[in-house]
Amino acid sequence: MLIFRQLLDSKSFTYTYLLADSDTHDAILIDPVFEQVRRDIALLNELGLKLKYVLDTHCHADHITSAWVMKSRSGAQICISNNAGVKNADIYLNHGDKVEFGTRFLSIRETPGHTNGCLSYVLDNESMAFTGDCLLIRGCGRTDFQQGKAKDMYQSVHTQIFTLPDDTLLYPAHDYRGLTVTSVIEEKNYNPRLGGNLNENDFEGYMNNLNLKHPNQIDIAVPANLISGKPDSLLNLSEDPDWAELNYTFAGIWEINPQSLEEVVGEVQIIDVRGVDEYQGPLGHIPGSTLLPLDQLSERIDELHQSSPVVTVCRGGGRSAQASVILKNNGFERVASLSGGMLRWRSEGHSVIGNVE
Repeated sequence: MLIFRQLLDSKSFTYTYLLADSDTHDAILIDPVFEQVRRDIALLNELGLKLKYVLDTHCHADHITSAWVMKSRSGAQICISNNAGVKNADIYLNHGDKVEFGTRFLSIRETPGHTNGCLSYVLDNESMAFTGDCLLIRGCGRTDFQQGKAKDMYQSVHTQIFTLPDDTLLYPAHDYRGLTVTSVIEEKNYNPRLGGNLNENDFEGYMNNLNLKHPNQIDIAVPANLISGKPDSLLNLSEDPDWAELNYTFAGIWEINPQSLEEVVGEVQIIDVRGVDEYQGPLGHIPGSTLLPLDQLSERIDELHQSSPVVTVCRGGGRSAQASVILKNNGFERVASLSGGMLRWRSEGHSVIGNVE
């Protein structure tokens, strides 16, 4: 069975695609975004997947790829078009090549027009294809910079994408209206630039008169992506928290496990966000913790200080996760939720105070 996830970077409206073989757990990422490294790694970890390859559909101009960072953290290999002019990749792809993950594979189709190095990736059974900035949903990528050429894009779409089965689902690299997927037959019929009876001259006339502004990040993104997003003088991810060993979840929460909390217990503020009865009840509470029920947290937030990290605690980890979000939204940077809450704390044999049973 194929594992498939479509992920969005809301700043650049970039879609990142995760595909994996459920039997072998081998995975690939298509068009990952630099600022979303933690999110993507968290999802891979939670699904128990091993990242084999990071693929970009082309050298992007609107965001920085996370290819190099993902390689450094997971050991995955970087793949990109042989015509992209990009350094630091491990595998340079050409038309007809295959990228295998477990028992599945993507076949490579060269689809220049937006850039010379644009690729579309087609799943082995042709049930889905990833078209990058070549074909978008009811649109297409621009052709006015980075070796763009309207004639080439028209040929790419009609010879490499519209030749797929009509029911092939098409997933673009971007969408600015919240649309997520289309199909070959839909775009053949309804794409206002490329569908219906529009010919190459119609398309060239349309594309040559768009008069679009250049992407906001082009001066940063293109140089960075030409070296596969390898951090140099580039923007770096903010450093991981260094006050304790933490884990970042796909839900966007920093968590700390009981053993790691035990190691820093005297250096952090432990805030128990359960009710009074629970705090003194059968599960007890952590020595040195302070009771501050979740429904009072926002009103009493001034009772906490930002000079030391905060660990939030509840019964099973749900309310404490929400408490960590509230604290983050109020300017607390060093915050983590106790993973598994008091249930896990007690089950692992850590000390408690209260009317425990």
